[in-house]
Amino acid sequence: MDFNFFEQQISKIKDLPLPGEASQYKMAPEIRIEELQRINQAKKNPRKAAVMALFYPTVNQNTNLLLILRKTYKGVHSNQVGFPGGKVEKSDNGLLTTALRETFEEVGVEPKDVTLVKEISEIFIPPSNFIVQPFIGLYKEPKPFVKQESEVELILEVPIVDFLDESKIVSKKITTSYAVDIEVPAFKLNGYIVWGATAMMLNEIKELLKQVL
Repeated sequence: MDFNFFEQQISKIKDLPLPGEASQYKMAPEIRIEELQRINQAKKNPRKAAVMALFYPTVNQNTNLLLILRKTYKGVHSNQVGFPGGKVEKSDNGLLTTALRETFEEVGVEPKDVTLVKEISEIFIPPSNFIVQPFIGLYKEPKPFVKQESEVELILEVPIVDFLDESKIVSKKITTSYAVDIEVPAFKLNGYIVWGATAMMLNEIKELLKQVL
């Protein structure tokens, strides 16, 4: 998909209502949905984080979405595909600042080079007790990405045509922090299974884009 066309069309999502939980829950197993509906987030006092869904043109002016594969570490999100992003630091001036700072740290994209399109629905992640605010941004004049060696295993450049392709939605048995050998809905992008909170956020973005593309 031509990036100039994409840029013109994505501006139309600014005034669209957010699909919200209805779209997020389509990419969550029933056990996770029940947990999210049962939990009183206020009592959990979750930590705050923010991520950036970044769209950018390739050399051939096709449109890509940026994802990252996280390093293997001792944590619930080890070796998972996600967006650039992370937890709020005391020095951050708001959640957008967090998303932009983390995107710069993890993949080398300067905050000044990102054009904000829209913030979408926040999502609570029980296993890590984070409430995450996702943003959609455009990186109109991309430079080579520079991955943060300590945290990023791989940079995944996903063609938007693949992201929007319904055949990329799959069902996969995995072991999570809350269940063993459970069937979960997921995206299969660039050969990687994308599930959990990232898949839930991706689906809301996808439903917004489907309304304008």
